[in-house]
Amino acid sequence: MTASSMSTWPAQRGTRSAIAAQFGDERADLLGWALHTGDDLADAVVEAMHHDGVTVRAQLNQGMTAGLASLDDPSPAIVAFLTHAETVPGWVDRAQLESGPQPWFTTPLPIHLIAQSAGSLVRVYASPSIGRVLALSGRLVEGASSRIQETGRWLAQSMAPGALCVGRPGYVATLQVRMLHAHMRRLARRKDFDQAANGTPINQVDLARTWMDFTRTSFMAEAEMGFAMTVGETAEMYRLWWYLGHLLGIDERLSFGVKNNEEAGRIDDMLQAVTAPPEPVSVTLVAATLRAVSDDFQQAMHVPSNQAMQVLETLTRRFHGDALANELEIPRHGFTDAILDPMIRLQRDSREKVRRNRTKWDAAIAKAVAHYPQDLADLPDRTTFTAVAAAPISGTD
Repeated sequence: MTASSMSTWPAQRGTRSAIAAQFGDERADLLGWALHTGDDLADAVVEAMHHDGVTVRAQLNQGMTAGLASLDDPSPAIVAFLTHAETVPGWVDRAQLESGPQPWFTTPLPIHLIAQSAGSLVRVYASPSIGRVLALSGRLVEGASSRIQETGRWLAQSMAPGALCVGRPGYVATLQVRMLHAHMRRLARRKDFDQAANGTPINQVDLARTWMDFTRTSFMAEAEMGFAMTVGETAEMYRLWWYLGHLLGIDERLSFGVKNNEEAGRIDDMLQAVTAPPEPVSVTLVAATLRAVSDDFQQAMHVPSNQAMQVLETLTRRFHGDALANELEIPRHGFTDAILDPMIRLQRDSREKVRRNRTKWDAAIAKAVAHYPQDLADLPDRTTFTAVAAAPISGTD
């Protein structure tokens, strides 16, 4: 008997028989395991913090920035966590880590952030299991703006040249995201999160589906706005995200090896099959997210302030399709939808014209890379991720 069949399949995540019929027994067993699995290494660090918070947290902060070797007598949980993080898989392109993913710099940062918020985060929040965890945190609506800023800064930091090397800002920020997930898992369990219905809070399915939203969903959203990547560029971005998945504690079987949106879509179909339809909490989260991003969207895209929300909602519907957009109660704006087509076509044609001139294309990338430190400096600095790592926790509760 497999490990997954020994566990009760979460009531709101489909059924094993249906998954096996559609994807096969091996995939059904993988999903059964994933629904009941969080991140043992990060979860163990959180538990250690709740027994010796000041010491373990200090070890974590120092170890993330200066490395495991810098620590004297670290907690076993810290040793295991940092050993995993510092073990760079053999398939990682170290030259890419040093130079940064060049395709990222072919698109302005504001476009990336729009795709991340109206694309990635909207689809993340369409999962009710994620929404329920956020609801337990007490940051459902009032935290929408900070979540967008936090996520945007983490993503932007991670793409900077050299940022994912051990001890560098993107590496540290990614491990902080991973630890935030672990803290949220513990909080959800203590607040009676319904694991019989949803599985483990922020489980491997949820993590892998989120990985898909920051890759496939985001890449397709950018293409929808006129910023498509070539086949080679897309493969390069996915390759970097394999490593981000490793740092985030995502099992390789759920993300590694994906090279294009079609391959990602096949795995995403499997993940979506065990993700419940949106619920009112998802609708609330999405509405709060779009409201929070509308001002930044208006300034970045130079849209008249009285039209910004309509344009943003129209793009969001395009990113996700009518079926999901209707479930999330995103309004339809027919006139705005019609006038977007020529604008996007103009942007697409302009991009392709520059791309055809290799000298201009390379110069544009070099200029974007050179300006990137200033782009990062303009983003909000302190985030929940860093706050979680900085605030002391002492004793047990």
